Amino acid sequence: MHNPNPESTFSHKLLNWYHQHGRKDLPWQQDKTPYRVWVSEIMLQQTQVKTVIPFYQRFMQRFPNVTALADAPIDDVLHLWTGLGYYARARNLHKAAITIRDQFAGVFPDELESVMSLSGIGRSTAGAVLSIANGKHISILDGNVKRVLTRYFAVHGWPGTKSVEQQLWEYADQLTPAKDTGLYTQAIMDLGATLCTRSKPNCDACPLQTTCLAYAQGKQAELPTKKPKKAIPVRNTVMLLPMWQQQVLIYKRPDSGIWGGLFGLYEVDNVEEAKLKAASLNLGELYIEPLTEFRHTFSHFHLDIQPLLMHLKTPPVSGVQEQESLWYDLKSPANVGLAAPTIKLFSTLRKNL
Repeated sequence: MHNPNPESTFSHKLLNWYHQHGRKDLPWQQDKTPYRVWVSEIMLQQTQVKTVIPFYQRFMQRFPNVTALADAPIDDVLHLWTGLGYYARARNLHKAAITIRDQFAGVFPDELESVMSLSGIGRSTAGAVLSIANGKHISILDGNVKRVLTRYFAVHGWPGTKSVEQQLWEYADQLTPAKDTGLYTQAIMDLGATLCTRSKPNCDACPLQTTCLAYAQGKQAELPTKKPKKAIPVRNTVMLLPMWQQQVLIYKRPDSGIWGGLFGLYEVDNVEEAKLKAASLNLGELYIEPLTEFRHTFSHFHLDIQPLLMHLKTPPVSGVQEQESLWYDLKSPANVGLAAPTIKLFSTLRKNL
């Protein structure tokens, strides 16, 4: 007998699987509020569940609700985010919390358009928060869901292309049930994260195997279509580590750009410029010790870093820096967010103290 309602079978199979095998003990699945779900969704963008859990727990302890987050200084937020990467997420989270406090009376909005108007929240994240926390009938299309739908319907073409993405949104809308939307949202994300994985999907355990087109055509490995490759450019920089006893000079980077709003090391293009920079910072007499060069890789370029340790011969003169700067004590560190290479270099210096 032909089933006139294909989404009932898709969602039915998926929910049955989720009730038996899905993950239900993750910290953000307990005491579901829009705030708690929102923070988890932002942290889980580009970061794996097991990495996120301890960060999420510390974050919730420090910022239990949206007002606590909005009232906190951005440095506190970035400090707790240090190590999670993609720091624009933390800045947007803080900015959105301020908007919720000031424009929505501290209550997370309940309408899709209002949620999408907040910094750092796109259509899929907004849908996830409203369906999981408030049970709203709204579909989502995060990376996991894109992968499941691309394979299920054998959709060719890179999902980052507008037309392919549009096609996937239509499928997502068709399949999302009006009842149990929040559970369905968690189920389809979970299926993508645990079974329908990027490489080596576990098709034999998948509840959708019998109706999956990629499986029928043996194309699970080819789909989703990969992004067309571009060569990753390499950039170079020289990072300065002015040091007096166990203190190193760092400064607060501009809010936009790489490591925005975090504290990091002063940078120059070459060793000659390093001396000029030291003079402009009034560091007095010093001698320079080059440390081992290393590479830090971003999603879109490699950064080759030459660190220069600058041993000061006399105590630093205070109050000369134009940007917000700080003599960072390696033995009793200040609570500030640090850029990744800075953390790496500091741990090397600590070993030699």
